[in-house]
Amino acid sequence: MTTPIESVLSIGTNIGDRLTNLQRAVQMLNENDQIELTSLSSVYETEPVGGVEQQSFYNITAVIQTTLSAQELLDYLHEIEQALHRKRIVHWGPRTIDLDIIYYDRQHIQTATLTVPHPEMANRRFVLAPTLEALASDDEHYDEVAHLLQVTPDRNWIKKKFSNEVLMWTK
Repeated sequence: MTTPIESVLSIGTNIGDRLTNLQRAVQMLNENDQIELTSLSSVYETEPVGGVEQQSFYNITAVIQTTLSAQELLDYLHEIEQALHRKRIVHWGPRTIDLDIIYYDRQHIQTATLTVPHPEMANRRFVLAPTLEALASDDEHYDEVAHLLQVTPDRNWIKKKFSNEVLMWTK
């Protein structure tokens, strides 16, 4: 039996019913026997980055325990994106759902398809703020995320929209 690994996921959406998209993504994470959801942030409404004119995003962070390898987890996140009709048309453009691995334990991974810790997290308040909320204060990543949130150059607006209860029904 493989020992579960903590992984931190960032999930965002700005096409269609954004809240339902997040709820469905969380539900699909819960449907996988090799993933246990341990914490969810509130839902944050956030300003898009990258200069593409588009609707604001809803973003959350999910903290999970998983027996999937990092690549298997990434593959499953891509399955969720496909099931929720993600189309990769414009870089940093609109999307029905986007799931990213922010941390996979304390591992540093660099492959053709996966970089962990996520290389852009320090530049993304929409990742850092929900992640800090979702992590327990004694989590090994908490102090790093708190520091990154203080020093990030990102000044885009972000506001808490819903508490995490809107996502918890999916358990």
